[in-house]
Amino acid sequence: MAKQNVSEQFVDILVRAGVKRLYGVVGDSLNPVVDAVRRHAGIEWVQVRHEETAAFAAGAESQVTGTLAACAGSCGPGNLHLINGLYDAHRSMTPVLALASHIPSSEIGLGYFQATHPELLFQECSHYNEMISNPQQMPRLLQTAIQHAIGRGGVSVVSMPGDIASQPAPEKSIEHALVTSRPSVKPGDEEIEKLCAMIDAAKRVTLFCGSGTAGAHTEVMEFAERVKAPVGHALRGKEWIQYDNPYDVGMSGLLGYGAAYEATNECDLLILLGTDFPYNAFLPTDVKIVQVDVRPEHLGRRSKLDLAVWGDVRETLRAVTPRVKAKTDRKFLDRMLKKHADALEGVVKAYTRKVEKHIPIHPEYVASVLDELADDDAVFTVDTGMCNVWAARYLTPNGKRRVIGSFSHGSMANALPQAIGAQFTDRNRQVVSMSGDGGFTMLMGDFLTLVQYDLPVKVVLFNNSSLGMVELEMLVAGLPSFGTTNKNPDFAEIARAAGAYGVRVEKPKQLEGALKDAFKHKGPALVDVVTDPNALSIPPKISADMVTGFALSASKIVLDGGVGKMLQMARSNIRNVPRP
Repeated sequence: MAKQNVSEQFVDILVRAGVKRLYGVVGDSLNPVVDAVRRHAGIEWVQVRHEETAAFAAGAESQVTGTLAACAGSCGPGNLHLINGLYDAHRSMTPVLALASHIPSSEIGLGYFQATHPELLFQECSHYNEMISNPQQMPRLLQTAIQHAIGRGGVSVVSMPGDIASQPAPEKSIEHALVTSRPSVKPGDEEIEKLCAMIDAAKRVTLFCGSGTAGAHTEVMEFAERVKAPVGHALRGKEWIQYDNPYDVGMSGLLGYGAAYEATNECDLLILLGTDFPYNAFLPTDVKIVQVDVRPEHLGRRSKLDLAVWGDVRETLRAVTPRVKAKTDRKFLDRMLKKHADALEGVVKAYTRKVEKHIPIHPEYVASVLDELADDDAVFTVDTGMCNVWAARYLTPNGKRRVIGSFSHGSMANALPQAIGAQFTDRNRQVVSMSGDGGFTMLMGDFLTLVQYDLPVKVVLFNNSSLGMVELEMLVAGLPSFGTTNKNPDFAEIARAAGAYGVRVEKPKQLEGALKDAFKHKGPALVDVVTDPNALSIPPKISADMVTGFALSASKIVLDGGVGKMLQMARSNIRNVPRP
């Protein structure tokens, strides 16, 4: 048997760790590893058009499967392109191993062509970031990197010079069983006792749930029933907690809707379950707060806590629910449920009635029809910006659907790359990329990756020819919109020219048929929907400062001759604006 080189050993270990594919762009320093992949039956090389796509795709694959995924970039500029997608994976707490190929080891520190310092560049977006400078470090260093990514939930980066990758692997190297799953974390008895006492003493309890409630839906519902608590959620908690939830009061935050804000601010005790919700302006300051999180560094960094509980949500609730006294008073819960229903009637359904008269098409209507037509187990990938809003308000979770986006990192252009990674996990599962025209065009080259691999991703393009969320931010800040308009082509024609299915929709009556036809198509498809650029997201709470900013911006637009635009905006949003 021929002796392995370092690259072959590297690939063998990835396969043993469960990695099915390596996303990246080939390059000289990376060639030995790519060749090792070519010759290994257990792993696939996925050629993308931009390394940022590789990292986003790996992160999405990891989120869908719950297992380690991997990406790679060649030396210098190649691996540097990975960084945005790696930040996203790291902040999403999903395990990704990144190979940052490096310049020849003899040239490091001497200003060589394409020289960078990956061990410095990736420090902030990884749990582990080290360089293989000697073959003797293999395989221990790679195994350590894998265990960091899986054990701590996030990114590990291994940088390796191309010349090291080609050298013979060490003989009798130490290989051990790899960690491939994480254990449950149960809080200490003292914390459980304190939490039970606080729950029993409170008359009005509210639960606010994040992505840490994944796998704990049953436990959250049982606990909410026992203490008669309304259940709100952050955006990353929506897919895990909103379905089959008779206590649901919606979502809080900048993209929120319903009565979640009121429920979290009018209770006696707010329990934050598995959420690192970043918008502390929406959290109360005069309510007792308990936070339960498996990551201790998250505890208390958003609000002052009366009790911090280190543990995962499912184990915590399994310990707490049988021990707390069952509450019988439903007045607070029922009042919040009514507020939530009233808010949905006035806001969420506002753009889905009499839609045949609305041209350009309201994006809310597009999201509503998409929600109805998509498969029960569809994976939605969602661009940052207004697509986040429409997904948050109109996609219906059911326990089988997935909604993936750059919800913590907030990057543009994430939806298409994430759809690639999600689709590779199962070609028979429906994957829908909800893309904005700004995000789509930023990494549009990787639409060709769909064509190259015949991935049946369906891209639904919300084409309002603008950076809509940025326009809203400018309005709230009292500024007229500037630099936010896109001059777009017919994207359906571009899709067809690339060899994919493409259709453009400009009238509401065309939408349902166009989506159905795209979903029936066996390969990649793009539906270019021309949507209303004046449709705005209005947060559930508007402060006086925000209203002042909006009014100031409106006056500036009017003075600049934009009265027509403001009139259209008012007509588009009059039913959706809550009173401050």
